[in-house]
Amino acid sequence: MSELPVIDVSPLLTDTSAKRAVAEAIGAACRDSGFFYVSGHGVPPALVERLDSASRRFFALPEQVKGEISMERGGRAWRGFFPVGDELTSGRPDLKEGVYFGAEEPPGPLPLHGPNLFPAEVPELRGAVLEYLDRMTGVGQAVMSGIALSLGLDEDYFRAGYTADPTILFRIFHYPPGPADDPDAWGVGEHTDYGLLTLLLQDANGGLQVRTSGGWIEAPPVEGTFVCNIGDMLDKLTGGRYRSTPHRVRNRSGNERLSFPFFFDPGWSSEVPPLPYAPGRRWDGQVDFTGTYGDYLLAKVSKVFPGLFRNQL
Repeated sequence: MSELPVIDVSPLLTDTSAKRAVAEAIGAACRDSGFFYVSGHGVPPALVERLDSASRRFFALPEQVKGEISMERGGRAWRGFFPVGDELTSGRPDLKEGVYFGAEEPPGPLPLHGPNLFPAEVPELRGAVLEYLDRMTGVGQAVMSGIALSLGLDEDYFRAGYTADPTILFRIFHYPPGPADDPDAWGVGEHTDYGLLTLLLQDANGGLQVRTSGGWIEAPPVEGTFVCNIGDMLDKLTGGRYRSTPHRVRNRSGNERLSFPFFFDPGWSSEVPPLPYAPGRRWDGQVDFTGTYGDYLLAKVSKVFPGLFRNQL
């Protein structure tokens, strides 16, 4: 069993009087560890099964075939496949491979925007990913409405401004079994997330660890839930009142592991001013960044794939 709370967010998806209680539970979790599980989200289990099945088919393909949708071919859109060791966390290669997706858009001048790359050999992946992005965007908006209420703001505070046109990024990660005798073989090294909110779908193999005031704890898969954590931007906007907490992944299951992190962030061109802490006054921390969220995000992601960043962006 996880030490993190499981919060039923279904009242946030409907107009019920239970929203306040849900918001209070979310606020408590954000102040404590910045992590909690989301249940009652309304994402169909059949969609999750389709996504998982298609993803496993893709990662079982030969490396050369997976490379047909490599990130180099995604260009400025920052989409596509990367092999084990190509992604860096805190400057060190991760023991995972994966595929980057985002909102499906036509080619354009903005970096991290554009069409996704999908494998011809697994045609069902396209439909599953695009439907999942649509569903998860609704979940993200709902959870952010609960966060707004927990801060004493109107429930539509974020939707009306920061996330009116959210930045949507999605990853599918495949972790091979980690070597049991190497203490430095991390699927993903210790890190915090960049933006507002992450919603993570895990398979049954586990491996996620969260650093709390009492030390590192496991965040095992809980059927029918997503692991939700807040990112650095929300930490900054609340002056540290809500915590962006370090976490990491080590696959010790002896099996391959899949995870599906969905990132729900402010709009690319949105300014990110500090939040009103309470009616009539502002929180007393300072945001150490000014500009648009797109500027902020580019500065962050350039450290993940430095070579690709130099060549494409």
